[in-house]
Amino acid sequence: MQTFSRLRATCILMFAALCLGACASGPPQDGPRGDWGKAPRPRVSGEGEPGGPPHQPRRSLFISPAGEPFRAEPGAPYPVAVWFAGADADHDGALTRDEFVADSLRFFDRIDGDHNGVIDGFEVSTYETQVAPEILQGFQGGGEGPSAQGRGGPRGEGGGHRGGRHRGGGPPGGGGGGPRGGGGLMGGMLQGATPYSLLAEPEPVMASDGDFDRRITRAEATKAAKARFGLLDKDGDGKLRLAELPQTPLQARLEGPRADRR
Repeated sequence: MQTFSRLRATCILMFAALCLGACASGPPQDGPRGDWGKAPRPRVSGEGEPGGPPHQPRRSLFISPAGEPFRAEPGAPYPVAVWFAGADADHDGALTRDEFVADSLRFFDRIDGDHNGVIDGFEVSTYETQVAPEILQGFQGGGEGPSAQGRGGPRGEGGGHRGGRHRGGGPPGGGGGGPRGGGGLMGGMLQGATPYSLLAEPEPVMASDGDFDRRITRAEATKAAKARFGLLDKDGDGKLRLAELPQTPLQARLEGPRADRR
């Protein structure tokens, strides 16, 4: 009987030792719980260490008055020139009001996914999350583009953001660039599309909603485009030239303020 009791006690001790050993080993510590059992990710030399490889600079961004995003790789010229060249239909170096409005309506038709002549809430949402997600992400002052906290995605059509709404039925006055570009941008005071735009409109597509019914008709888009042209045509000669356009806050940060900036 004593022999059986000793054998039983020995088995219990051995089982307890095995359990303690399993608990001490635990799951692999390299990676999240969902990666248990997988090989650890190879570490890049110097990654995350002082003096290691610097972060890749982000692409620069310009958002047209109608809300269309234009992106450029680091080191490339700021992409406002790409927008201007495309909108300048006769390539004479100046944008007339008709050309400006036509460019805005071209982008309207792109966002109007079902081509019914109205941009609805679903289409605005797609615009904000897929076409120009930067307007929901905010600006990271230390880099050349939007912060990484928002979502990105391929271009598409768009849905409904309240940040771009403002009273008055048309785009607000004032340029996005100019003397305000430095402190406000770095302090996070410029919201939505404003850091990347010629005009201070956080959400250019929704800013065209003149009657505030959360639907943008083609007529409203046309009216908003004409109002925006008037705000940018400072000398009232009916033409916009690239050199006369205000810098966006991001452009001023990347290139430095112009000496002749008004």
